[in-house]
Amino acid sequence: MLKQKRKKGLERCVSASGLKKYVQAHWQLYLMMLPPLIVLLIFAYGPMYGLILAFKDYKVSLGIGGSPWASDFGLGNFIRFFDNYNFWACLKNTLVLSVYTMLVEIPTAIILALSLNYVKNRVFKKAAQMITYCPYFISTIVFVGIINMLMDNRIGVIGSFLYNNFGINILGSPELFPSLYVWSGVWQTVGYGSIIYVAALASVDMQIHEAAIIDGATLLQRIRYVDIPAILPTAVIMMILNMGRILNTGYEKILAMQNQMNLSTSEVISTYSYKVSLVSTFPDFPLATAIGMFQSVIGLILVLIVNKIAKKISGNGLM
Repeated sequence: MLKQKRKKGLERCVSASGLKKYVQAHWQLYLMMLPPLIVLLIFAYGPMYGLILAFKDYKVSLGIGGSPWASDFGLGNFIRFFDNYNFWACLKNTLVLSVYTMLVEIPTAIILALSLNYVKNRVFKKAAQMITYCPYFISTIVFVGIINMLMDNRIGVIGSFLYNNFGINILGSPELFPSLYVWSGVWQTVGYGSIIYVAALASVDMQIHEAAIIDGATLLQRIRYVDIPAILPTAVIMMILNMGRILNTGYEKILAMQNQMNLSTSEVISTYSYKVSLVSTFPDFPLATAIGMFQSVIGLILVLIVNKIAKKISGNGLM
């Protein structure tokens, strides 16, 4: 027993000295890592102190530390959010938009990547990639402005046609808001989202395709039995990551697209949190913090659950 302890102690000393020598030999790399590490600590871990607000009855004059704890064992802000008349509507709208987006964006990105992978003309392929990538780099506000100009029922090219011929007011119809939000998002992000699948397809050995052609496989059969299995692990990882953001749709685009007529389907958890914390006459920071923590915890739980299911079904997962 004593010999084993001595052996372990010696191994630790050797490993510690080896690590010290390695750091001294590669100190430039660690110096380069220092700025992003400092930024991460300041902007990612530092603000975590503010999460205490979710459990406090915050008073500005007392500060975060001096403010009393919330009622119901510190869970009063969470209970207020769950009891709010708008909670179920916001939750439903958030889930509808998130699931709808995930079911549309991942398949469309895969289809675009597969299509680009089989384009023979290099000039056309590069032009198609550039055209589909460009909308991603347009500012959200500018992009929503373009949507409003196209869909306006008075001056918009698409909106006026639909309104004059079918009586459809796209911007003012609550039932059309989810589709408008999701498919405009596809237009903006499908090109950028396909990059990762194009990279996965580029790693497929061409000898497999040549063997499939010799065996008489058609184009669709090659896609089904060669390409799709190659990009399936990437698609599973992307799905797991999207599940983590299922309650956090982001408020910028939705808030810019909101109006009084579509509010019943466009009010989501993120926009509600923004309104109660920054737009309200009396900002409720503890409630907004509780909402943000609720979104993060649910996202983490969903990531773990979906990752476990994906590993059991396909053998691929994030962890």
